[in-house]
Amino acid sequence: MEPQDKRSRSRFSSPLVRLGQGDHTREIYLSDLSRHVGVVVKPLDLKSLIREPADVYHAKSKKNLSSHALADFRRCPALYRKKQFGLISKHDSAAFQLGRAAHTLILEGRERFEREYAVGGPVNPKTGQPFGSNTKAFAQWANHRGKPVLTDSDAALIEQMAASVHQHLFARELLCDGVAEGVVRCQCVGHACQGRIDWINPLPDRGIVDLKTCATIDTFEHDFRTFEYAHQLAFYRAIVRCVTGISAPVHIIAIEKREPFRCGVWQVLSAVLDEAQRENTEAMHELARCRETGVWPTRFESLRLIDHL
Repeated sequence: MEPQDKRSRSRFSSPLVRLGQGDHTREIYLSDLSRHVGVVVKPLDLKSLIREPADVYHAKSKKNLSSHALADFRRCPALYRKKQFGLISKHDSAAFQLGRAAHTLILEGRERFEREYAVGGPVNPKTGQPFGSNTKAFAQWANHRGKPVLTDSDAALIEQMAASVHQHLFARELLCDGVAEGVVRCQCVGHACQGRIDWINPLPDRGIVDLKTCATIDTFEHDFRTFEYAHQLAFYRAIVRCVTGISAPVHIIAIEKREPFRCGVWQVLSAVLDEAQRENTEAMHELARCRETGVWPTRFESLRLIDHL
């Protein structure tokens, strides 16, 4: 028979995370984590978050270091420098627009979604069918809307993604309270930094929540490493800690952009974030040296050796 405290807490509270599968399933509750030294036990103060439009936030990116700019620098300081001078144009693909629209509906709600996006398109009178999104007629119609336009099929896809997220137990718990797209600005490791965070839940076991869209959730953990999401989230955790004094938990919600629109939730261990933050800190120190010396390497200056097939 289960101990009384375990039976009662299972009945009246939701686990923070469920580990393992089948007979090896183990549910982790906040009370389990609180036994460890250094665990956050007080809620985040969301009053420190700045609320501003996305265009205002991006306009301040030249004066403030973001997680994406730091990622460019870690990869190639020369690339970072050219982007800072506006020498490399930004490519805004249809996939990025779809992802932003999904973020808006899932995190900011339907009212904001309908205010930010137009849905539909002109109908070809000869066929009775909508013009394609790459036609001149559609482009002219969209231009008169004065805001980004989603085709009916894209809008339906986003609706399915949103429904899947809100049907997921852990995703729903993470998004039940908090602030979407809150901005944090502070001095961190000697740099003026900023971050626009998808969602921050003030509860001690929730914290920072990042929403990712993906082609298939089967390879998301590989994508997590390939796209260095740990470094992005460690940066967010660091700047939130600078303004609140709290090292917040970090979660990721991933949702597929195609059938069956599976949704998954991951908690990122503090040890993973700590290691990523060490690399971020090293890069931020190097960035300061590059600014002092005016030398911006590509990271391919030295001779390299190919020694295996």
